[in-house]
Amino acid sequence: MIKRFKQHLIHYLSISCIMLLAFSCGNNKNSQKDHLVFRYNEYANINTLDPAFSRTLQDNSVCNQLFNGLVQLDDKLNILPCIAKNWSISEDGKTYTFNLRRNVYFHKHSLFGKDSTRQVKAQDFTYSLNRLRDEKLAAPGGWVLNKVANFKAVNDTIFEISLKQPFPAFIGLLTMKYCSVVPKEIVEHYGTEFRSHPIGTGPFKFKRWEENIKLVFRRNEHYFETDEHGNQLPYLEAIALTFLPDKQSEFLQFAQGNIDYLQGLDASYKDELLTADGRLRDKYAKSINMTRGPYLNSEYLGFYLDSETPEIQSKLIRKAINYGFDRKKMMMYLRNGIGNPANGGFIPMGLPGYDSSIGFSYQPEKAKKLINQFKKETGISNPEITLVTSSNYLSFCEFIQRELEKAGLKINVDVMPEATLRSSRSNGKVDMFRSSWVADYLDAENYLSIFYSKNFAPDGSNYFHFKNNIVDSLYNKAFTISNIDERKHLYTSIDSIAMENAIMVPLFYDEVVRFTRKNVKGLGSNPINMLDFKRVTKSIDKTTE
Repeated sequence: MIKRFKQHLIHYLSISCIMLLAFSCGNNKNSQKDHLVFRYNEYANINTLDPAFSRTLQDNSVCNQLFNGLVQLDDKLNILPCIAKNWSISEDGKTYTFNLRRNVYFHKHSLFGKDSTRQVKAQDFTYSLNRLRDEKLAAPGGWVLNKVANFKAVNDTIFEISLKQPFPAFIGLLTMKYCSVVPKEIVEHYGTEFRSHPIGTGPFKFKRWEENIKLVFRRNEHYFETDEHGNQLPYLEAIALTFLPDKQSEFLQFAQGNIDYLQGLDASYKDELLTADGRLRDKYAKSINMTRGPYLNSEYLGFYLDSETPEIQSKLIRKAINYGFDRKKMMMYLRNGIGNPANGGFIPMGLPGYDSSIGFSYQPEKAKKLINQFKKETGISNPEITLVTSSNYLSFCEFIQRELEKAGLKINVDVMPEATLRSSRSNGKVDMFRSSWVADYLDAENYLSIFYSKNFAPDGSNYFHFKNNIVDSLYNKAFTISNIDERKHLYTSIDSIAMENAIMVPLFYDEVVRFTRKNVKGLGSNPINMLDFKRVTKSIDKTTE
């Protein structure tokens, strides 16, 4: 039955790809155009194609193909011009003036009239940012404008933003997909359905979306960016996504050459693909390339502090869990050495404010002592906690479950679909949960916002409902300091207070791991794991012939 399912799956994807190629390439032979179509799978699915609601990594990656903002990031997270060809900042650090390119056009749509498109103007950014602020829309990205006093189009090509107070990291916020430009006439025509009828300015334009089945983008023939030789970007003709929810099936499709790219590691295939020390196995070396690099992503377990469960309320138990398992051993056995054990705080390695001395080391005897102290103080002889995770992180949670059982704490592990877990976490429905936090921009402030009391979930990202007056004071103070060396000391102080209260269990600081077929070039890698296909090329894959 399993074999029959795999055959059916391969047949279905083959038919889908043939249909796509036929649609994309007119009367040309599929074999002549296959190298112009980049295919990959997104197992976590896509929620929206509206950048104002693009809050997950997978949503950001697809929106990155469709939309542009004033500025953008390169693979080293340097901030570069995008629709704004340049910008200036006033001496008081509060006013940002952007000069826009004159050759940026929205994707074609009949609502634009006889030319089917139109030039992007500064007024489009006024509309887009006002939309982001609209309380009726309730876009999750509205928070990026919290420090903004006002903004305006000075004329068609000059856009100005004024801040309430200086905030050195602000320009980084504008690189987020939330701040993409969208056309008023198209958004107002589709309303909430803009999520599935996107019109942007990006290197690719929307063609087709069958939710949970496939998503197709076509090359934007009027895209404004060129490479260093003056050649117009992008190089690819199309991008085709599938949405197989099973990572093992995704790996099989990749190994057989049916998709071009595989992201990250999963327990179902990691030992098949990698050696115990994280190297690509010889059997795949001729057909697959592997790249790995820093990833500004902290994986952690969190506690909901407003829980009525005594074990969750107890700092003794929360600290015991932090001391009670070996992170280095966990990474070696469960990740083949990919990633770094989180023995520091929540701020990951590579960001100013990271400090390896403020976290927890492996001390099993100390964990036992803390648990026994809890038993003595509360009279609870068999302490017990329920940890909720998605299936992709089940092995980590079971590892911690086994280790803490040795120390005298029973941990029950429940598995939820990722979307259900996100909703439950935001609404305080789970006492202990697995989660991750990926940097949106190169400043530790976006990590520490998770500890700020005014960001209580569901309205913000403080899923713990942690409130500390010193943390709030230091967090607000950081916005007034432009010198990064001074700011990082405040950041470390905030992180250390959160660790002292043990409101979370940092697991590991991740690495970006990407696998591509040998015929794929130019995908690159970056510390926020954003996909950028502008400079990707494909040649004919000889390894599958």
